[in-house]
Amino acid sequence: MEQFVDTDYLVLLMALLLIVGVLATKFSARFGVPALVLFILAGMVAGSDGLGLIYFDNVKLAQTVGILALIIILFEGGLQTKWSTVKPVVVPSIFLATLGVAITSLVVVAAAAKFVLDVTWFEGFLFGAIVGSTDAAAVFAVFKGQNLRERLRATLEFESGSNDPMAVLLTLTFVELLLLDKSFVHFWLIGSFFWQMGIAAILGFVIGKLTAMAINRINLDSSGLYPVFALAFALLTYSLTSLVGASGLLAVYVSALVIGNSEITFKHSIFRFNEGFAWMMQILMFMILGLLIFPRDLFVPNIILNGLLLSAVLIFIARPVAVFISTIKMGFSLKERVFISWAGLKGAVPIVLATFPLTAGLENSQLFFNVVFFVVLTSALIQGSTIMLFAEKLELTIPKRIESPHSLELISIGKANAEIIEFPVCEANYITGKALADITFPKDVLVTAVIRYGQLITPKGKTKVEAGDILYILVAKKSKKELRDLLNKRKKDFEDVICTEQI
Repeated sequence: MEQFVDTDYLVLLMALLLIVGVLATKFSARFGVPALVLFILAGMVAGSDGLGLIYFDNVKLAQTVGILALIIILFEGGLQTKWSTVKPVVVPSIFLATLGVAITSLVVVAAAAKFVLDVTWFEGFLFGAIVGSTDAAAVFAVFKGQNLRERLRATLEFESGSNDPMAVLLTLTFVELLLLDKSFVHFWLIGSFFWQMGIAAILGFVIGKLTAMAINRINLDSSGLYPVFALAFALLTYSLTSLVGASGLLAVYVSALVIGNSEITFKHSIFRFNEGFAWMMQILMFMILGLLIFPRDLFVPNIILNGLLLSAVLIFIARPVAVFISTIKMGFSLKERVFISWAGLKGAVPIVLATFPLTAGLENSQLFFNVVFFVVLTSALIQGSTIMLFAEKLELTIPKRIESPHSLELISIGKANAEIIEFPVCEANYITGKALADITFPKDVLVTAVIRYGQLITPKGKTKVEAGDILYILVAKKSKKELRDLLNKRKKDFEDVICTEQI
């Protein structure tokens, strides 16, 4: 009976934590505080130094949950990323993810950590490697639904999704060097880096293609199985890639990019399932990381002072230096480079990486963990809460994205030859301002509904398409490409205008 009571108590706590986490997102939007900060604080309050509801100090379990959550978050982020917006910024994003991380970690932060924390040079390099990368979970969460310029959004999201190999490689390298007490860096590190990046990209692309093919060719009995099927391939991608010594997280992101930009059945269901699951894993991950920290060890004068000094170096010196060097002649304006410098958000990845020295039993590992945690909180509070205000001041925003204000469910008829697609109309579209009867739609296409200002309009031949409308269109699969070309066609004076959420 006591075992059942303990289980019920645990389930109750999980339910309450998830409810608090979901409600925290509402307060996050209202007060301009990143949701991840509220998730972490909720975990700290529920922990033994707070209300004492949960005692948690299992570093290995927290590390495992963190990695699993990052797989889900990166998979969802990759699914939602349009290749057409990412393609122009692949080169600068990769430079930021590699050269930028190296400069941040090994040049600026490492030197600051060595003197601020009074540690050896290798320990300084280890600290720099842990906090050197931007965090995908934080970046995706902060930019979700925001009206930032697509080019900047794509650059920052692709950077955060692809810079994990460099950060993980540097962290594990310096952990190993400290354990072995080596005084030099092996040349194999260079080869290891290219292996991690190259093999991860290849495996991610191949498995992504195979996943899209499997989703389209296998008719499952329930539509709810398709999102689970896709998620299983994400886990498979990570595990297979990691087993061959490459970056599993990068492979997951590349695979998701391929899947999200492929023609797959039940696409809407897959996207929505993973969006909700990613939110749940984000809440769970940050709350567990919050449980792992003990406020009495974190909020002490030594940690606060050192954390503030290192945060200042990271935010105002290291990141700007890395960005301005990495983006030389990359086509970014001064304002854009300043914004990219400010948008180097820290989050789950540095905290998860900080658990590696702990599990390895390195000297000063607990000090590093506490300082890293403080740096993440500082970054989230200072940068995360001001990032969109910064974008507005620098005039780097676009008109608010068209959002679907209704509950009409999209359908992908897996066992039939047709599907219903959603298309948000913007001013630049060729069909804007035209009556439906005057638009030459492909054969087997029917506009079934128009949503305008939150109201459902029954489409008729004389109904004019307006900017801001959301069209629901029934189309035969064989005509989908022709329909896509028509819908994405631009007016003559609007060729360079970016319309968000186009198909």
